[in-house]
Amino acid sequence: MNNFPDTITSKLPNTGTSIFAVMTQMAREHDAINLSQGFPDFEVSPVLIELVAKYMREGYNQYAPMPGVPALREVIAEKTRSLYGAEYNPNTEITVTPGATQAIYAAISAFVRDEDEVILFEPAYDSYVPAIRMNGGVPISSKLKAPTFAIDWEEVRHLLNSRTKMIIINSPHNPTGSILGPDDMAALEKLVSNTGIIVLSDEVYEHIIFEGKQHESVCRYPGLAERSLVTCSFGKTFHATGWKTGYCIGPANLMKEFRRVHQFMVFCSNAPVQHALAEFLQDPSNYEGLGPFYQTKRDFFLNAVKKSRFKAIPAGGTYFQLLDYSGISDQDEMGFAEWLTKEHKVAGVPTSSFYHKTTNNQLLRFCFAKSEETLQKAADILCRI
Repeated sequence: MNNFPDTITSKLPNTGTSIFAVMTQMAREHDAINLSQGFPDFEVSPVLIELVAKYMREGYNQYAPMPGVPALREVIAEKTRSLYGAEYNPNTEITVTPGATQAIYAAISAFVRDEDEVILFEPAYDSYVPAIRMNGGVPISSKLKAPTFAIDWEEVRHLLNSRTKMIIINSPHNPTGSILGPDDMAALEKLVSNTGIIVLSDEVYEHIIFEGKQHESVCRYPGLAERSLVTCSFGKTFHATGWKTGYCIGPANLMKEFRRVHQFMVFCSNAPVQHALAEFLQDPSNYEGLGPFYQTKRDFFLNAVKKSRFKAIPAGGTYFQLLDYSGISDQDEMGFAEWLTKEHKVAGVPTSSFYHKTTNNQLLRFCFAKSEETLQKAADILCRI
């Protein structure tokens, strides 16, 4: 006789499968062009692939040190110094992680306790709210308003209270493609000054920013850097999302707590990939041209859909572009995304999935980290609708 209960009390009762997995599966089932999940359909640098193979052949196949391979942490420190003028000690202030999502979860787990409030800006990357709730925290959302998706810092000021433990920012922003400017960073710095609030800055698209603009990392601002953990992604930077390798940087007092959690979640990251990245990063040209590279793809896609009934405001960064379908249909976003995938064979992601409460902006997010051939095929279909 089975005495185990039939029902399980879920820690995330209202959370289903990630929208990215849902839409990718739907695209596969209906043989649709997949512009939903954020992964490139072109190859990783053959030089980087050969470096990984080289370090595998040379025997770097066992556990890496828990914080990451020293050579990689050193080159990350140099890269951060060169880009943002910020000094981070590679021994105590940089940790290599199996992707940025794990780093985000570890950062939230390290500091958020029961009933702590975490302010985030919606639409938001879908891992933030579940991570907050899994650790007993309370997500407090401030909605970014279309079409600019700018942060209302006065609203944020009213959300702050004695229970506010953390503020999560993301620039360049997924899914909207908006970017934070110097005024935003100054406003945030002023709000958190003389508080115990931690800033978690998701900067995975730091190198994918357009129109020659500068990425405003929290690392540039000493008053923010002293209280911030920054998460970054090699997968996004080097078109290798399946390698799941990223890193987290922050002051030693915060990193000490971050590592307490990190070591028991995963212990360490992929060793040969770390060694390969340490060598590959020594040439800054391997990442410095990403902005123009992806801007060309953004512009190609926007030009290709110009004659469609979709409306667009060009993304300021990331490799995602929002398209407004309000001139085509009054369907809710999920319904329209399903219809577009099943009937017209192009898959995008509804922005409603980036809110923890139902919101409908009649916007879909499309990934343009694709070959021109793929983008043209998708655009031709969108123009016929």
